[in-house]
Amino acid sequence: MEKIELLKEAIKKAQNICVFTGAGISCPSGIPDFRSADGLYNQASGNEYKPEEIISHSFFVSHSELFYEFYKSKMIYQNAKPNLAHKYFAKLEEQGQNVSVVTQNIDGLHQEAGSENVFELHGSVHRNYCTKCGEFYPLDFIMQSKLPICKKCGALVKPDVVLYEEPLDENTINGAINAISQSDLMIVVGTSLTVYPAASFVRYFGGETLALINKSETSFDNIANITINDDIINVIEKLN
Repeated sequence: MEKIELLKEAIKKAQNICVFTGAGISCPSGIPDFRSADGLYNQASGNEYKPEEIISHSFFVSHSELFYEFYKSKMIYQNAKPNLAHKYFAKLEEQGQNVSVVTQNIDGLHQEAGSENVFELHGSVHRNYCTKCGEFYPLDFIMQSKLPICKKCGALVKPDVVLYEEPLDENTINGAINAISQSDLMIVVGTSLTVYPAASFVRYFGGETLALINKSETSFDNIANITINDDIINVIEKLN
């Protein structure tokens, strides 16, 4: 309980909080992570290709229908709702604390919970654009099309999600680095910190308290001020 008290105190006195989240924060909402035993990368893809291969830029271009078949069945969770953890960080912001969220997740649950200052490193399933003319399409359009084709120009529509072989968005990177480097408390939640370049962003933190909340140990545990290896919901229930 001592670590929870330390975290409570750090949250209370922080001027700028940056919450850095990975798949683990959305697992309680029913969205599987990527690398655990039940994670996306260990599930059968339904064809001869590996999940990592399917969610690459080159596969999207060469096998668009197969890409969308996998993407819609394995990466979209329309019924998922923000859980206690998403709501807790949104509530801190609502109560007047300066909170920014840097997330590796593409589910949009932070915004749905009410967080306003969110940097989505890997994009969002809720934004989709024509690969030729840039016309925007909502998630419903993607879900209702076998192969989403732009109504304006007839080109293929792509989710605004960073696939393998694609770079992160420069403006998002800059915003995220700025939020991390200006925070005096950084809370890392539900990420093994093994995905680069996202994991390297933690190194931009130079503030007072670095807290890591993850079920399993991470390679950054030794540099954190507070390390809690537990389910995020258990931790939030104690923080509330």
